[in-house]
Amino acid sequence: MLRKPIKGIVDPPGTITREYVEDYIREILPEEQGILKILMQQAQERHIPVIEPEVAALLKNIIKMSGSKKILEIGTAIGFSAILFATAAGKDASIVTIERDPDYTQEALKNIQEAKLEKTIKVIPGDALEVLPRLENIFDMVFLDGAKGHYGEMLEQSITLLKPGGLLISDNILFRGMVANDELVRRRKKTIVMRMRKYLKTITTHPQLETSILPVGDGLAISLKNQEEEI
Repeated sequence: MLRKPIKGIVDPPGTITREYVEDYIREILPEEQGILKILMQQAQERHIPVIEPEVAALLKNIIKMSGSKKILEIGTAIGFSAILFATAAGKDASIVTIERDPDYTQEALKNIQEAKLEKTIKVIPGDALEVLPRLENIFDMVFLDGAKGHYGEMLEQSITLLKPGGLLISDNILFRGMVANDELVRRRKKTIVMRMRKYLKTITTHPQLETSILPVGDGLAISLKNQEEEI
């Protein structure tokens, strides 16, 4: 059952946590340094969708705690998260990232070169729905941050590319709070919201996954792929 907002408490459109809580968390988190700081500032100024600071901090810890080295990202944008992942994974990291927008692809390649990570990060241009079936590598972690209305179509291929015990992390899964509350749904976003609800239902009941949903950033789902049974 979808709950209505509490009367007398109004959150700004596009937020899923209290604004003062979000501001406080971002205030106490250390700023990114170097090119990551520059890219974060550029993204904010140009309204480019990159992961929020609190999500970035969480993902860095997840990568370090899980020992993830081989990471697949779906949705590169300007390369911020790919560079963050490579930095967190450290030595022997291997990042593959897919981007369908040609302008973002070129900008990401430039930023990755600026970060001196061109040997660590491989950018594949194209639609993820077409690229994913062509990949043969097995990954420690898959970060799903592409077209929100197509998460469900990417799921099975993403699971196939993930090692047993690997992590599937899905970003923006609460979609500005609309996924959790019908009263927030804008008419032109209705299809995306319905698809995201279906996706969340799928990953929380999927026999190969154990999933947690966190109200951080715009919503984050962390799914652990079950270890395969020994023969």
